[in-house]
Amino acid sequence: MMKTVYMGTPDFAVEGLQALYDSGHEIGMVITQPDKARDRGKKFQPTPVKERALSLGLEVLQPEKIKGNTELFRKLRAYEPDLIVVAAYGKILPKELLEIPKKGCINIHASLLPRFRGAAPIQRSIIEGDEYTGITLMYIEEGLDTGDMIAKVQTPIASKDAGELHDELAVLGAELLKENLPAIEAGTVSRQKQDDSKATYAPMLFKKDGLLDFTKSPEELERLIRGTAPWPGAYTNYNGETLKIWKAAPLDDKCEAAPGEIVAVSPEGIDISCGGKILRAEVIQLPGKRKMAVSDYLRGNAVEKGTVLG
Repeated sequence: MMKTVYMGTPDFAVEGLQALYDSGHEIGMVITQPDKARDRGKKFQPTPVKERALSLGLEVLQPEKIKGNTELFRKLRAYEPDLIVVAAYGKILPKELLEIPKKGCINIHASLLPRFRGAAPIQRSIIEGDEYTGITLMYIEEGLDTGDMIAKVQTPIASKDAGELHDELAVLGAELLKENLPAIEAGTVSRQKQDDSKATYAPMLFKKDGLLDFTKSPEELERLIRGTAPWPGAYTNYNGETLKIWKAAPLDDKCEAAPGEIVAVSPEGIDISCGGKILRAEVIQLPGKRKMAVSDYLRGNAVEKGTVLG
């Protein structure tokens, strides 16, 4: 049995914590980001990892900072962990922390490294049109997701959106962690260097990244719609309001209308000119309303053909 510490913050990291707990290894403490105000009520809410850790009866630490935190380092050294497991903690870990556990620090990363190092690998894999993505279990070093790889598992992206892929990868990451803990404990785990020449990066998403550019192809826009769901969501301007498009299909029909022009409206969807072809918006949302199929929206609302979005 190893003495371990778990570091993680969002929903993605909850499955990994549960897997480590179920593996029977001791978890001396769980380190997660400080609680933050969320939603309109601005009430402080615990991180998903904190909620699960407390339900398992584990000690939770929420330091404001990691770098230079002598009290945190003192506490970690006093515990003498064999292993620190990290999943989407949210901050780069300093060398001083990485050197504390006897068997190192490992990370559950949501891409097939060295592709998509960085903060938003799930979303970027969809947006960039990759056929497959997956999980890499890796050792952490000072660089950004540059450490030696322990194991990988892959899954097809198909038509999944970022939310669906997130949930699938969280489970796959937990399973991969559990499978490899015995070899990590025994010191027999394999280590494979990353090929830095093949590295790509997945920078953090911002709200502006969801803006639809109708000069692009319908295939690119359909991937953006899936890659930004559930956040920040893909959007455009419709008669002075923000129109979000949650589901769409690229059509092969050639179209000479101006980019962003609505060229047809039917219960099947709103056909929008883009990149010389057509994107059919199938599920939409306007401010103050729920997501709905275009067929439902048209029952009480009109959408004018010839309107230009954007």
